Amino acid sequence: MTEPLIIGAMVRTLGAYPSGWRQPGAHRDPAEDAAVLRRIAAEGEAAGLDYLFFGDWLATGPDLEFRDPYLLARIDPVSAVLYLAGLTSRIGLIATVNTTYADPYATARQLASLDVLTGGRAGVNLVTGAEPRAAGNHGRDAHADNETRYDRAEEFVTALRRLWDSWDDGAWIADPERGVLIDPQRLRGAGLQGTHVRVEGPLNVARPPQGSIPLVHAGTSPRSRALAATEADLALIAAPDLGSAVRTRDELRAIAAEAGREPDAVRVIAPVLPVVAETDADARGIVERLLALVPLAEGHQRAREAFPANRTIEALADALGLAPDDPARAADFDEPVAVDAVARLGGQGAALVERVARIAGVGVGTRQPLTWRHLVAAHAVPAAFVVGDAAAIADHFETWRDEGAADGFNVLSAYQPAQFEAFTRLAAPELRRRGLLGRDGDTLRDRLRITSRVDA
Repeated sequence: MTEPLIIGAMVRTLGAYPSGWRQPGAHRDPAEDAAVLRRIAAEGEAAGLDYLFFGDWLATGPDLEFRDPYLLARIDPVSAVLYLAGLTSRIGLIATVNTTYADPYATARQLASLDVLTGGRAGVNLVTGAEPRAAGNHGRDAHADNETRYDRAEEFVTALRRLWDSWDDGAWIADPERGVLIDPQRLRGAGLQGTHVRVEGPLNVARPPQGSIPLVHAGTSPRSRALAATEADLALIAAPDLGSAVRTRDELRAIAAEAGREPDAVRVIAPVLPVVAETDADARGIVERLLALVPLAEGHQRAREAFPANRTIEALADALGLAPDDPARAADFDEPVAVDAVARLGGQGAALVERVARIAGVGVGTRQPLTWRHLVAAHAVPAAFVVGDAAAIADHFETWRDEGAADGFNVLSAYQPAQFEAFTRLAAPELRRRGLLGRDGDTLRDRLRITSRVDA
């Protein structure tokens, strides 16, 4: 029998789509994140998801309001998982740590503590950072270059594993008759004197129940792919389509094999943004509203600081190669797209029209007209939408598994809590019925089927 997929939720309390917070009833106040986090955790655990995943971003600015609103103000990921540790009992809790700025000893201690407190449900996503503003927030003149960041990240991984191995199994004796609490021969330091990371140890937290806590990594550079393939237990990929995902998964597995690692040890996880409803038509209606609510360059928006330059019809026309005098450049956002205009959009434009029609239920010359607003929003703010009822969502998951594109998915929700609850209450039961959801295991490592390894 085929093993169920690894399915977790990537938690973004303000929603994973830039206009999601504008939906009726959507969570939109980060000061009230505690309440929505409790609700998400309860839903995810009841649905049988394998983990909750919390990303991070070490800076903020007005530009994020339009690009990624969820990054403007968010709970620190380690704080979030520690908050949920006592409110959950089975689901894994994965926090992101930026190795460029974090301290390895403090990180090892926080995560070992989480693992002890949850009985083995901790995981960590290690990133090197892509936000240049983070440097100034950490007392540095500039963000380190890619090679330096990954050199440090590799040493950071070694430091974590050595610190988690400070206590051997059986080191804690606690014999009151003899007055012997520990076996000092089973306690050791890390002894790492690297170029970028130095740590002595031992770690002053008991041995994590999982031993070595599961590691997650994502990225697209060669160094990032190498770190994911050789060190990570979960490799997060960003693939726009099935074919790209298959190629990326094959590449990661090949890198792992070349490094002497078992290719199956690398679990490849793809992002997915399911828009779920009772019917396909209802789900497409939700996407249509999401597209319609994306802020475009009109009225007061055009004057806002750091407003994206690509949210105009002119920008779309340039991207699709329309002639400078094409009449489409003078169209209004809410003007229906005419048949003759589609004919001038070329192959890329035709693909965009087809995609919007498929996910939003609008079309040229139909009762639900396709407008320039739909096209500009879909082009400027692309997303890995999978749209439909429970069966449609399950079909997507099943196809990607069967084609060798992914070992699991990180589920994003366009807005909270309604769309996450639509996934857990509608799609999750269908996934379980098909055997795609429902891994067992007392620890996150058990659920992910991570094999033991010997680390330096």
